[in-house]
Amino acid sequence: MRFTRMRTARATWAALVAVPLALGGLTSQSHAQDASPSPSGTFGPGCSSLSQKADTARDKVVEAAAAYPELSQLVAATVRARLGGTLDGKPDVTVFAPNDQAFKKVTASQLAALLKNEGQLKKVLTYHVVDQRIAPDQLSKGSFTTVEGSKLTTSGSGSHFKVNGKANIVCGNIKAANATIYVIDAVLQPPS
Repeated sequence: MRFTRMRTARATWAALVAVPLALGGLTSQSHAQDASPSPSGTFGPGCSSLSQKADTARDKVVEAAAAYPELSQLVAATVRARLGGTLDGKPDVTVFAPNDQAFKKVTASQLAALLKNEGQLKKVLTYHVVDQRIAPDQLSKGSFTTVEGSKLTTSGSGSHFKVNGKANIVCGNIKAANATIYVIDAVLQPPS
């Protein structure tokens, strides 16, 4: 008899929980059709191929970027420009981080000239950094002032976004202790 009461009580409890969950699921679906949802967590077509060495949520931005082999060119350029301390010292930033494929799109002569000119290198790299954390829901029609001082724009919806209408966000919303990182497939140039 005791066993039967326990089974009945569990079945009743399951039914009480299932009905509100089912109704909540229907409500969420109808609202989801009304608005384009923003991604939560990391998103983008390149996230699955982005190999990460460790969890970066507790690392400062330069160390977090260094955990991704696909960002080795960016990390090397940041070290060369002596920006590591500056970026790690900021409390909240967003980095639109060009991956190694993005650096391969720059001609060898342009890249060599950029790496030789520390002032120009700093200008280009700080154009990829915004002095605030940018959430995915701010990307659809965003306009942000970069650390370099010029404007940068974002556009798109769902999990497909562009920066300055040119660079695709291939993996976004990567967390670091003081930053949010969006990996992009092009090196951005600040306006002249």
